[in-house]
Amino acid sequence: MKSSVKSAVKTALVLGLVAVPTWALAWRAMNGFDVVPIGDNRIEVLSRGNSAAQSFWCAAGHYARGPMRSAATQRIYVSKAVGNSSTSPGRRAVQFSFAPPAGADTSTGFSVSVTRVGDNMNAATAQNYCYDRILF
Repeated sequence: MKSSVKSAVKTALVLGLVAVPTWALAWRAMNGFDVVPIGDNRIEVLSRGNSAAQSFWCAAGHYARGPMRSAATQRIYVSKAVGNSSTSPGRRAVQFSFAPPAGADTSTGFSVSVTRVGDNMNAATAQNYCYDRILF
């Protein structure tokens, strides 16, 4: 009898962990956006109401400089433009990578955008958008 109870408890725990939504495993950036590591040197930044490009870049830069301990010069690239989240259905998100996306145009422009795969900036510049939001 005891072994069957232990087995049931173990099964319930495993099923409970599998049912945890991906966003529950996210890291929260200083602007409140959730950052979900999705493997292969990529992250997904989930919006929180405000979905301005600067807010997505802030979260990506804060994650790169914080938990990843990346250098200030580390390039961050848009690998999937703003749209529906892959990790949290019903939410908007942008995916970023720390290596250039294959076949993408990585030339930089003058505007801050999350609508073009290949757009990029260094981690320090991206994180600076966090401070712009705090100060103004």
